[in-house]
Amino acid sequence: MADRRILWIDGEPASTRDLAHQALVNYGAYTSFRVENGGARGLDRHLSRLDASAVELFGEPVGEPRLREALRQALGDRTEAWVRVSLFSPEISHREVEWRGRPKVMVGAFDPPAPLAESARAQPQVHQRQSPHLKHVATLELIQARRAARASGFDDALFVDATGLISEGALWNIGFVVGDQVIWPDAPMLEGVTQALMDQHLAVVGMTSTIAPVRLPDLHRFDAAFLCNSATPACAITAIGDHVFDARPDLIERLTTAWRAAALQPI
Repeated sequence: MADRRILWIDGEPASTRDLAHQALVNYGAYTSFRVENGGARGLDRHLSRLDASAVELFGEPVGEPRLREALRQALGDRTEAWVRVSLFSPEISHREVEWRGRPKVMVGAFDPPAPLAESARAQPQVHQRQSPHLKHVATLELIQARRAARASGFDDALFVDATGLISEGALWNIGFVVGDQVIWPDAPMLEGVTQALMDQHLAVVGMTSTIAPVRLPDLHRFDAAFLCNSATPACAITAIGDHVFDARPDLIERLTTAWRAAALQPI
């Protein structure tokens, strides 16, 4: 039986010292995804994004072999799990910021979570994540936005700029549909792995895609809207503000099928 510790850092059980640093210094990047039958869809994209983030935030890549070894160590004999891979450096703190080098790798292995929802009503909020191209660990703004949306009677938050240009949700990408075409918003955002995999395989379900600016006044042009992330391949957005969309379970199934067409890549 493999060791079932939840958190591993550079192949060793997480130390109190490293965890204390993680709790006190909010600087780093991460990615998260589901492991199925010992593999993960879009694993190469997740690892590539981590390495790019490592270079930007710390000055040196981690390297795919090291990332894969850290994943295997944390998973042990598990073939089904939810993993979060985080990059950090104990040499960087609020006072000491100059260090450059290869960051540490923390991997958490957990039971797979349920999807975010079966449908969602999104509240537009004027906001843009700091460094939106990065999946970084500064999540206060995301939780704060979701709390505000829930307090206002919505399920989640959708970020827009002052002109109403739509970018992304608090924890997800958004897509719009007209007929058999998906329109992805053209705006500063995180390029989601689930979004990319779905887009890559839309032809499997007879759909195409394009990227274009989408603003709140444009919502009437679309037949449907959906959200997607690693835990939720496709979920109907049934309202954005006071604009209502049909749930379209048939469409959600097509989009999910496109995502499933991406092969599982072995860890």
